[in-house]
Amino acid sequence: MSFFEIENLSLSFGGVKAVDGVSFSVNQGEVFTIVGPNGAGKSTIFNMISSFYAPSEGRIRFEGADITDAKPDEISRLGIARTFQNIELFEHSTLLQNLLIGREIHNKVPLWRQILFDPGVRRAEFEHRRQVEDVIDFLELAHYRNERIANLPYGVRKKIELGRALCVAPQLLLLDEPASGLNPEETEEMGFWIDDIKRDLGMTVLMIEHDMSLVNEVSDRVLALNNGRVITEGSAQEVQNHPDVVAAYLGGAA
Repeated sequence: MSFFEIENLSLSFGGVKAVDGVSFSVNQGEVFTIVGPNGAGKSTIFNMISSFYAPSEGRIRFEGADITDAKPDEISRLGIARTFQNIELFEHSTLLQNLLIGREIHNKVPLWRQILFDPGVRRAEFEHRRQVEDVIDFLELAHYRNERIANLPYGVRKKIELGRALCVAPQLLLLDEPASGLNPEETEEMGFWIDDIKRDLGMTVLMIEHDMSLVNEVSDRVLALNNGRVITEGSAQEVQNHPDVVAAYLGGAA
């Protein structure tokens, strides 16, 4: 049984098939990367996994359970978290406040008890804060703890977006172009964090990425898409050298 599996997934928009019969599986503890040119269907797959879109065909399974029809909040509670290609942070809140939002999915205390702020609520809040502080330390963000997001540089915001997903404490982490907009030094640093997330936190990573230096550095396996269909799957080097992948990126016949 695969840790995470997509089987014959398809979705159309206005008669155009954005994803066409895509199947793949992800093993626990690996970094699995999806590559492909713009419009290949990569982010659409992530949006179906996150239940933002409902597939027209196919199934999604996580730890053997069918999660195709689960709601977005249920996906998070099952242990799947994601980042976004375009940073989705609350700009007028602090880093700490943004990361605490990542813990909200674990808040099981009734509203009336939260209003009373009884000892049980205080203990739960302390635990949420401890989990967030662990992520702050892990990503070396302590210097920015009380800074508003609007005052922070882009590279730091990308790391905070990653941190908020880690605060969900997922088993499967979806990274949507984590190197997008980063300079070479920041991209290299992102590679270090992904390696640490896999090795030290024991998380499985499913990633979309265009930067092939990062793909080569962190990926255990790579899947290439074009026009919503799978081209090939293998190691990063095998996928990059595949003639159909070369044709998809460069155009024309390989």
